[in-house]
Amino acid sequence: MIRNPILRGFYPDPSICRVGEDYYLATSSFSYFPGVPVFHSRDLCRWERLGYALDRPEQLHVTYEDISGGIFAPTIRWHDGLFYMITTNMTTHENFFVTASDPAGPWSDPVVIEAAGGIDPSLFWDDDGRVYYIGTAPWNDPRFDHPMIVCSEIDLSTGQLTGELWGIGDGAAKNAESPEGPHLYKKDGWCYLLIAEGGTQHNHAVTISRSRDLHGPFEQCPFNPVLTHRHLGKNYPICNVGHADLVECQDGSWYAVCLGTRLVDGYHKLLGRETFLLPVEWEDGWPVFSPGTGRVERNYPAPAFAKEAETGIETPTDLAADGKIGQDWNWLGTPYEDFVRVEGERVAIRMLRTNLVPWEFEGEQFDFFGHMQKIGRTRDCMPFLGRRLGEAAFAAEVTMAAEFRNRESAGMVILQNNAHQLRLEGLAAEDGNVRFRVVKVVYQLKDGKMHYEESTVGEILLPAAGTWRLCMEGRDNRYRFAVRADGEGAWRTVAEDVDGTHLGSEAAGGFVGAYVGLFATGNGADSPNEAVFADFILREER
Repeated sequence: MIRNPILRGFYPDPSICRVGEDYYLATSSFSYFPGVPVFHSRDLCRWERLGYALDRPEQLHVTYEDISGGIFAPTIRWHDGLFYMITTNMTTHENFFVTASDPAGPWSDPVVIEAAGGIDPSLFWDDDGRVYYIGTAPWNDPRFDHPMIVCSEIDLSTGQLTGELWGIGDGAAKNAESPEGPHLYKKDGWCYLLIAEGGTQHNHAVTISRSRDLHGPFEQCPFNPVLTHRHLGKNYPICNVGHADLVECQDGSWYAVCLGTRLVDGYHKLLGRETFLLPVEWEDGWPVFSPGTGRVERNYPAPAFAKEAETGIETPTDLAADGKIGQDWNWLGTPYEDFVRVEGERVAIRMLRTNLVPWEFEGEQFDFFGHMQKIGRTRDCMPFLGRRLGEAAFAAEVTMAAEFRNRESAGMVILQNNAHQLRLEGLAAEDGNVRFRVVKVVYQLKDGKMHYEESTVGEILLPAAGTWRLCMEGRDNRYRFAVRADGEGAWRTVAEDVDGTHLGSEAAGGFVGAYVGLFATGNGADSPNEAVFADFILREER
C-alpha cells in the first residue's frame, strides 16, 4: 500500500528517477545542513534515507539568517552510470550540480553553471545525446519580459551553457503566477514540459505542454492543470498540491511525486510541504494524474511490481551514535565551527553568542529578494540541532545538563520559519535556582519592516541540580511543556494549552515546516559553557 505522504514532514519539491528496479528521490532543504536528503526505494511504498547530496561545508554555504533561503528545488537524474543532482542555492545565488556514482555518496564538489540565473534547474538528455539545462528565466534579464521557463544546451564537463537561453513556456494560465519547477521528458516522439505554477501556496498547480521540437512551439494540455487542489476549498485536508516529477516504472506504469500540505485543526500548516506519490496513466498523448479522482489520495494500491517487505520503512535515528550526529538531525546553517561535541550517545552544544531570534534584522525594511541579497555573508553558527516534525500529535523528551550564568539559556524548541517558535528553556535565576520558562516568538511585518515579538507564557523555578528532564507535547495546535529534576518522578508543568497556531506556514510564511530541536546560546555573548543532551525521544501519532 502507498500511504501518503510517503515522506512525512518538511520534504518539499520532490524529484524522482529510476535506475533499473531502484528508485531515488531528493527534496529541498533550504537553509538546513546537510542539504538535499536522498532516499531509496524498490517498491515506491517504503523509503529509506541514504544520506545527503550536500554534506560537506565546501559543498554548501547556507546561513541561519533566513531559513527559507538556501537550497531550492533539486532535480535528481541518472545517465550513463552517473547520478546528477542539480539545484539552486539562494544564499549564494548560484545554480550548480553535483555528481556521484553511488547516490549514498560521496557526491562531488559543486559545478557552478555560469549565466544560468533564475531558480529550479533541471537536466534533460535528448535521444541524440545532447544535454539541456531547463530553469526559470534569469531575473532582470531584458531578453525575458515576464516570468517563463528557459532552456539551453549545456556542456556537463565544464558546467557552462553552450548557447543562448530561449523560452519554452510560461504556464497554462494567462499571466500565470510563478511558472517554475520545470522538468522535460521524451515520450512517443514528443517533448513534454511539466511545470508548477500558481505559487506554492493554496493556488499551486501542475501543468504540462508538449512539442515535437525543443524549440517549440509547445502546445498546452487541453485539460490543464493536470493536478491541483485549489478548487477543493480551504477545508480539504490536503492543500498546496503542486511541483511534480514523473517516473516510468520497469513494468511500463507511471507515477508522479508532488508536494502537498496536510492541514492541522483548521487552515493551519504546521508540518510544511511534504512528499506525496500518485499513479499516472497516459490517454490520448497526455498524462492523467490519479485516474478516477484527479486528486491526491491518502492511500493507493501498491504497484504491481512491489514485493512484501522489500525494504524497511524509514525509522527515526538516535540523536547520536558511534560518535556521530544521527542522520535525521540537521544544523541551521553550515556548521563552520566545532560547537557540537559528541560523546557516545550524548551531544554537547557550546553556548555561542548567536540567538535563535535574528534580532539583527529588527526594524529593517523587508522585501523578499532584497532580503535574499543581504543574507549569506556571515559564517557565524547557530547553536541548534533539530529534526523535522512529521506529525502534529507528538511528544518529545530529552535529558539536559547545564550550568547557567549571566544570559545563557538552553533547552528545547519547536521552530518554524524565521523565528516563529515556542521554546522551553532554562536560564539563571537571581537566587541561585534555575528558571524554566516557555517563550513564544512571533515574527511580524509592520509598515513593511521586520519585527520580532517575544513573550513568556509560563515559568517555574527549580533547584540548580545540574540535570533535568524536559518534555514538550503537541496535539494539533495546542502545546504543553513540563520539566523535572532528573531522577524525580513528578513532572512540573511550565505551561499548558499554549496556542501554537502561529507555527503554521500560513502565519509564519516561508517555505519550510516545523522542526523540533535542541539549543544552547549565550544570547549575544560567547560562552565556553555547554549544554549536554542525551536520551532524546520523539513519539509521533499517525
